[in-house]
Amino acid sequence: MARSAVRAAVAAFAFLIWVGIGAAQDTAPDYAAWQTVAERAEEAVENAEASNQVLEDLRAEIVDWRQEFQGQLNSNDNRIATLQEQVEALGPSPEEGETEAEEIANRRAELNAQIERLTTPRRIAEEAFSRTNGIISEIDQIIRDRQANALLDAGPWPINPAHWADAIRQLRHSALAAVAGAQQSWGTPSRREQARDNLPLVLFLITLGAILLARARRWSEWLAQRLLRDDNRATAQIADFVVSLGQIILPMLGLWAIVRGAGATGLFAARGQSLLDTLEAVGFVLFFTLWLVGRVFPRDDFHRSGPGGLTPRRRAEARLYVLAMGGMLALYVLLLELSQFDRYSRATDAVLHYPLTLVASLLLMRMGWIMRQARRNIGEEDIAADRDLYLRFVVWLGQVLIVVGVVAPALATFGYGNAAEYLIYPTIVTLYLFGTVRLLQVLVYDIFRAVSGKDSIDDSLIPTLSSFVLVLAALLVLPLIWGARVTDMSEMWTRVRGGLTVGGITISPASFFTLIIVFGLGYAITRATQNALKVAVLPKTRIDPGGQVAIVSGLGYVGIFLAGLVAITSAGMDLSNLAIVAGALSVGIGFGLQTIVSNFVSGIILLIERPISEGDWIEVGGQMGYVRSISVRSTRIETFDRTDVIVPNADLISGTVTNFTRGNTVGRVIIPVGVAYGTDTRRVEAILREIAEAHPMALMNPPPAIVFAGFGADSLDFEIRMILRDVNWMLVVKSEVNHQIAARFTEEEIEIPFAQRDVWLRNPEALKTDTKSTPSAPAAQEPPAATPVPEFDPDVDGDGDGDGEGR
Repeated sequence: MARSAVRAAVAAFAFLIWVGIGAAQDTAPDYAAWQTVAERAEEAVENAEASNQVLEDLRAEIVDWRQEFQGQLNSNDNRIATLQEQVEALGPSPEEGETEAEEIANRRAELNAQIERLTTPRRIAEEAFSRTNGIISEIDQIIRDRQANALLDAGPWPINPAHWADAIRQLRHSALAAVAGAQQSWGTPSRREQARDNLPLVLFLITLGAILLARARRWSEWLAQRLLRDDNRATAQIADFVVSLGQIILPMLGLWAIVRGAGATGLFAARGQSLLDTLEAVGFVLFFTLWLVGRVFPRDDFHRSGPGGLTPRRRAEARLYVLAMGGMLALYVLLLELSQFDRYSRATDAVLHYPLTLVASLLLMRMGWIMRQARRNIGEEDIAADRDLYLRFVVWLGQVLIVVGVVAPALATFGYGNAAEYLIYPTIVTLYLFGTVRLLQVLVYDIFRAVSGKDSIDDSLIPTLSSFVLVLAALLVLPLIWGARVTDMSEMWTRVRGGLTVGGITISPASFFTLIIVFGLGYAITRATQNALKVAVLPKTRIDPGGQVAIVSGLGYVGIFLAGLVAITSAGMDLSNLAIVAGALSVGIGFGLQTIVSNFVSGIILLIERPISEGDWIEVGGQMGYVRSISVRSTRIETFDRTDVIVPNADLISGTVTNFTRGNTVGRVIIPVGVAYGTDTRRVEAILREIAEAHPMALMNPPPAIVFAGFGADSLDFEIRMILRDVNWMLVVKSEVNHQIAARFTEEEIEIPFAQRDVWLRNPEALKTDTKSTPSAPAAQEPPAATPVPEFDPDVDGDGDGDGEGR
């Protein structure tokens, strides 16, 4: 019966597996359709004759297939892992010549067959996924090569007068064609009827748009000035920034209304409608330029977003140059639309874009020269570190603008118009991007000031990190400005999502963030548990303070280790692949980190054995002080000079350590006292005992002891030996007792001697000098006789023998 039940269960399990495989096969990709698409794509890549747009469309279709295949890569992973565990539970496969039980062999074969059926769809998906990656890479390479060739391709020279007439003719044809299209539309009765029917709507939209275009910017500026006139706080700065955005939004709404109103008339043909649609992009460029100029180079001193160090005259010049750059950028967008619609020749494009390139280059050069002056009017002592970095970047960017302004016209003159445009207009947009980032950084600072209530945030980390994030975001946008396609960025993100494989471990953004989040939660739980034990639990036990600190620290180490282990497991990282690498590096690491490991193990021993604890007064290696913290590698001792001494834990374990307060604070102090020879020693002993026993810090069990230490060279030596309640007050007690001894000895007329020494002169007559002088001619004088040097008897012991030794 039991065997029948087992077989029935196995049959039911196999049926469920078969149903699961059938469901997986039902949801599997259509590989026949994929084969057709892949062959078509590979043929297009091989011929490399399709246009960029066709290749982009084909690429988008293949990306959709890749996402579908990627969804199949991890299918049935959990079930396959379960089956593999079942196979492992059956034991190792028998070696050649060995046999195993029939039931186990049949079960092993059945499980392996199930694993094979489940892994087959994934293998097919892996092959198709790899094929999609290859096709996408080849398409991207073709498009990039075409872009590079277009930049390096030399076209007609715009300074050739032979091309001017044709360029003027084509530009005039575009204008006349737009007018002719409008006239043709007006001549159509249905179009005129449509215009009459929509006339109220047209008038309303055009009137509203005209009002917004004419007055919206002035309203926004007036409101912003009112906000900052009497209030320069952070909240006012934030409100000013938000209100200033109306200088972009409201005029754009007005332009949108005018374009929609004009389009509602139905009098514009295809060319005219295309120009109307382009006006929105042109308007955005102009309005954004006006807003950016007003914020970065303000007319007043209310705003703090500009590069600084510019006089009002230079700021006015910068405003003019940036506005002109915006105009050149708007004209460039308009000419691109005309060229694409009417399909201008390369000569016409070169002639029409050449004046814009020259003017834009001149503006960049002038703007670069102004930016180079940003740092010269500010003293070195008035520039903070972060401000100095920003100003240095502004100066460097100004130098780049000058170089671009010189190189781009030269390229355009000699027919490399595409390369010149590639330098000029992305540079202008990059300048706009950096200005916007700077404005957002100032906004972040104002928000933090408003939230924290601080006027100065120079030492705050959060706004600095926020600024760094803004810079990173700008760096992600820069490739798009300089010609990178959106598909390039998406492909890069796809590869990042796939993960980076190091040593057999694949680290993807999902696993990385999972690792960070799980470890952060574990770390927070560990710290919360430590705090609860330290504050609420351990103080209510009988464990001494040092033991409480050891428990809290040990729990922290264990919690952090477990948090890291759980985080790595949750992220799906298999560290077994690094075992070989770790084994190869272990020897070298062992030699290089043996000191660190020794200190680490010593720190664990200190926390477990606790020969010293935080707050103990110890002496080690000639350093004496209080233990303030015991970390994994070292122990911090605060000396009586209020200096910190970092002692490696290995020195505390292997060296000799004196702990004055181990277990309790009771300790002995020895106070030496000397009295003159001839003093009554019993009387001195009684006085000293009376002073010692009267001190409040002295313990009476055992009582203070007075020791007659011996006969010194100058005094009779005594010692007061007393046990103090708190040895930390040793120096204070010693000072107070000395004061009391001095006062009592003065009252009792007991002399405290001081050292005395006798100096003997062996030939004192040598100190006498002859005051008589014999007159003689100056030329015949003889040199005076050498004065004999007296010989000193170093009879420091006073015994008269001059040997310096006592009797």
